[in-house]
Amino acid sequence: MCLATPQKIIKIEGNKATVQSGEHTHEADLSLLKDAKVGEYVLVHGDMVLNRLEKEEAKRILKMINKLDCNCHE
Repeated sequence: MCLATPQKIIKIEGNKATVQSGEHTHEADLSLLKDAKVGEYVLVHGDMVLNRLEKEEAKRILKMINKLDCNCHE
């Protein structure tokens, strides 16, 4: 099962963002999100940024995922 997960943007170069969840980082495409900024939380599915999230909402979702113990955010 694949889930879209909250991740934090830590770097932007062109149309690509380096996103972080826990200790894991990877590149994600920003084509679907305009005016993304470093430090924002976003919802990521695979290598695509889908939407912007408020920090508290991102943390709430991550807490629920961690309770599932499914390693979805790694």
